[in-house]
Amino acid sequence: MEALLPIIIQAVTGAIGGNAVSGVLKQAAMSVLARSISGAIGGVGGGALLGSLLGGAAGDPAGGGALGGLLGQAVGGLAGGGILSAIVGIVMKGAK
Repeated sequence: MEALLPIIIQAVTGAIGGNAVSGVLKQAAMSVLARSISGAIGGVGGGALLGSLLGGAAGDPAGGGALGGLLGQAVGGLAGGGILSAIVGIVMKGAK
């Protein structure tokens, strides 16, 4: 369960970040489900990337200093989810 908790946090905060960014950018080309899925995928990727940049393993809550724990996973998830949802929204809007 300890290995799954960071991934769950990243996915949930990524979905939140993806929906928030898509709502701010008013991306009508994406449904709520598409925003949530792209946000969750981006959240997991962003959380893993932030974990590796901070020097700790992505799933190691003790690694990476102050932001290496669950707070770091949440911040990485929000950022990654928002960025990927924005990219997907721009691509989908351009394809229409």
